[in-house]
Amino acid sequence: MAKKAPRRTAERILEVTLELFNRFGEPNVSTTLISAELGISPGNLYYHYPAKDELINSLFERYEKALGELLGASEGVRNVEDAWFFLHSLFEIIWEYRFLYRDLNDLLSKNRMLETHFQTVLKDKTRAIRNLLAALSRNSAVTMDAREMEPTADSMVVVLTYWLSFEYVRDPRHALEPDNAQQALMRGAYHVLNLLAPYLESSQRQHLIHLTAAYSPSA
Repeated sequence: MAKKAPRRTAERILEVTLELFNRFGEPNVSTTLISAELGISPGNLYYHYPAKDELINSLFERYEKALGELLGASEGVRNVEDAWFFLHSLFEIIWEYRFLYRDLNDLLSKNRMLETHFQTVLKDKTRAIRNLLAALSRNSAVTMDAREMEPTADSMVVVLTYWLSFEYVRDPRHALEPDNAQQALMRGAYHVLNLLAPYLESSQRQHLIHLTAAYSPSA
């Protein structure tokens, strides 16, 4: 059997960096720690990524690409179950790159590229959520005045953006550990989607209750 080709060092560096950033938070991870975790010399790391910001920017570019590929699907949402799946998929991407959200304000204050690009991310998220609301309205899943869509979309994006921070504040020692991922993602999707409850058609509202029963505060 032919041996698998070894992964490129640059790729492996990004994978390990993402794991460390997610586990400990970006400010607490040095390039020395990254090279030690990889078992390579600091010089080898610097050869591929001469500065820590280049690691951060490369990971952000991956996040931005994955997000962009998903957001276009918002126009195809027809009902509350589609919306639940879409939001859960969105939270999965956020979770995969959760260090960005855990340390968001700190990262934006130090990194000009992230500062400008994250503004674009917010605009793209908001546009996607507005498209989702419009699609639900076209399919008679929600009844919503056009004037209500913009503030509702903004509220949904706020929860999307700061949900992991909320989880972290509630339980700093455990909230962002991999074992807690599924529950954190489901709770986030529940709270975002629940903002639509007042506007949902009756059968869609009942279906939402059924879909999210395990994640409601009273469960």
